[in-house]
Amino acid sequence: MTSILTPARGGQPIFRVNPVAKLATTLIVGVALLLSLDWVSAVVALGCELVLLFWAGVSARRFGIRALPILVAAVLAGVTIALYGRASGATHFAFLFARVTDGSLDLAAATALRILAIGLPALVLFLTVDPTDLADGLGQVLHLPARFVIGALAALRLTGLFLDDWRSLELARRARGTADRGRVRRFAGQAFALLVLSIRRGSKLATAMEARGFGASTHRTWARESRFGWPETLLVLIGLTVAAAAITAAILAGTWRFLGGQ
Repeated sequence: MTSILTPARGGQPIFRVNPVAKLATTLIVGVALLLSLDWVSAVVALGCELVLLFWAGVSARRFGIRALPILVAAVLAGVTIALYGRASGATHFAFLFARVTDGSLDLAAATALRILAIGLPALVLFLTVDPTDLADGLGQVLHLPARFVIGALAALRLTGLFLDDWRSLELARRARGTADRGRVRRFAGQAFALLVLSIRRGSKLATAMEARGFGASTHRTWARESRFGWPETLLVLIGLTVAAAAITAAILAGTWRFLGGQ
């Protein structure tokens, strides 16, 4: 599997926390921030998260590479809403359908900050998750069906091969002299070849797993025990604290706007 998709390793306590607790914490913060669309709650949550990220054990380079799509998405969403969001208050710029007002700028800031506040902690938490540990937690702590959990684990393990297959296809086409021109056509051809290769590999893997009894309906045992103890409870409590602080600050500042009531 490629290094980009490989989970980070380290000696910090976060690496030993059950992935189920990380998933629960991410959902708690995300749901709390989705209840309202204001900039105060997003700023408070993002500030708390940035302080906690120093103890996450993820290198700055790795974090920057992984966080780049989230940053780009936040900026693009903010610009789009600033230009085409709900107009209210004073108008600062207007051209055709685009209209920048106080209301659209406030909504754009709230949206961009909310994307960062939801995306960055989820990114850091799952950077420290090993797929096998996650499958163990889903099967033993949440008691999800073993067939579903193991199938998802196998699919996740194969995800890293996509980039390797893409590079191999590109090198093979260059060796045959068919990658010198027609970039759009080359991309479409490689994408179709990758799709066919993925389907074949998935079919072979499914057959092999069925032959080895992974699809049996009997009760399944697990090689490693997955525990949910006080470190996991502490992480969930931290998520609840961040969510409560964000909501409380927004209510006290008078910016809280419950989306369900609009």
